[in-house]
Amino acid sequence: MAWLVLIAAAVFEIAFALSLKPSDGFSRFWPTAGVLVFGVISVVLLSKTLDRLPVGTAYAVWTGLGSLGVVTLGVLLFGEQLSFPRLACIALILIGVIGLRLTGSE
Repeated sequence: MAWLVLIAAAVFEIAFALSLKPSDGFSRFWPTAGVLVFGVISVVLLSKTLDRLPVGTAYAVWTGLGSLGVVTLGVLLFGEQLSFPRLACIALILIGVIGLRLTGSE
């Protein structure tokens, strides 16, 4: 169950990060509200996993999944470029997240 909560935390982290760009330096109300709400929910959910998962593993998976989601959606939503080096780095992050899951607790 802790892993599902951690995945939900990562989804909210992705929403948090993607809200930063449209907030335009926190000058637009609704995107700024999204940054705050999504960020708080993400951190609260992450904290709920720490009684079952090692903090290093949980944090690395949280940031890794968040990074993967933001890069992927950045390409799809904001037209960011993909190159072979970027894809290789994304693959390394994914391998690390999978490795941590396979060697983690619970």
